[in-house]
Amino acid sequence: MEDKRIDKINYYLDIAETVASRATCLRKKYGTVIVKDDEIISTGYCGAPRGRKNCCDLGYCTKKQLLPNQRHGGYDACRSVHSEQNAIISASRQEMIGSTLYLVGYRTENHDYEEGAAPCLMCRKLIINAGIDKVIVRVNKEEFKTFLVQEWIENDELLNGQLQY
Repeated sequence: MEDKRIDKINYYLDIAETVASRATCLRKKYGTVIVKDDEIISTGYCGAPRGRKNCCDLGYCTKKQLLPNQRHGGYDACRSVHSEQNAIISASRQEMIGSTLYLVGYRTENHDYEEGAAPCLMCRKLIINAGIDKVIVRVNKEEFKTFLVQEWIENDELLNGQLQY
């Protein structure tokens, strides 16, 4: 019996999920892989800046401690650099122009994929400036959604009076 070969998108999403397993956040694990011309350019996971203590080392979530009732936003209270940001700062812009960013996020308590996962507004800005063409986010083990970065440029949510988290 021959195993069915995994498609390329889920192959890179599986790698992003493995990268996410290195994340140091106590609540959510995110992993990113940036790919161009079928080669991995960069990876990143969420965690405190280099040299600073991670929440997994502290044993508590600083965001949850400082903002106990805030579900979305509150990024300034979070110790982590987002996985997309870490992947972007680890590659040159020249390498990223025309690339695809693969993103996987899941909750630590049950390993359920993060419902409605998408880059935050700050990460979208960085993705645009990095020259990345599209973002593919895992919905479940076989399904994913694709965001075209050009649409983020043309449909500027802040100019349309929308704040999305």
